[in-house]
Amino acid sequence: MSGQNTNIIDLTRLPIGTHRFDILLDDGFFASVEKSEILSGQVAAKVTLNLREEDYSLSIAVQGTVSVVCDRCLDPMTLEINDEQEIFSEDEEPNEPMVNDKMVNLQWLAYEIVAINIPLVHCHPTGACNPQMDLLLHSHLCAGQEPEN
Repeated sequence: MSGQNTNIIDLTRLPIGTHRFDILLDDGFFASVEKSEILSGQVAAKVTLNLREEDYSLSIAVQGTVSVVCDRCLDPMTLEINDEQEIFSEDEEPNEPMVNDKMVNLQWLAYEIVAINIPLVHCHPTGACNPQMDLLLHSHLCAGQEPEN
């Protein structure tokens, strides 16, 4: 384990090699993100940083749950998140050593992986929406139109 206790990593201060970090995205973190569709959540992220002399790569695995608003009934709903992504640095000059201002925000990268795992449309499973809202929605259907199951 790397001895850093912050989620913003200065790559120039780490020795070449493999480093592991554990990150938790919790209710407080999600509340601090402006304009996020995520209401709350508990997501654990395991980050492996492979730091080389000229570049680096990250493997970020996220697992947990987040709460978002159901597009149909507007009640909160829970989504399972489970994904792993690889991220590679891209230096303009492949043979040039790393410059001294390389900072990586691991918490934000983990959040972005969570965010891309949220479907564009999020609705409760059939029959699990708020029954009062479901009745209201059905009362506004056009005559002769069948409600969707």
